[in-house]
Amino acid sequence: MLINCPHCGETIRVSSSGRKPLNIPVIFICDALRLHRSVTAAARELGCSRGYIYKVLKTSGLKVEDIAKGKVSIK
Repeated sequence: MLINCPHCGETIRVSSSGRKPLNIPVIFICDALRLHRSVTAAARELGCSRGYIYKVLKTSGLKVEDIAKGKVSIK
């Protein structure tokens, strides 16, 4: 992306802005949920949002309750 410098007026190239997407593996999320049994505590440990945990589990076809209670095992 090209922008004009506010100081000198020259056109400069700037890399794309924005946050890089998180890429936390499902196994790490499952381990944190088994350890804490709370989505909030697991999100705090992993440095992500609660919504991110629910999104990753949904795309994997898993539910928080099943993982926290140990009904599902991920290898």
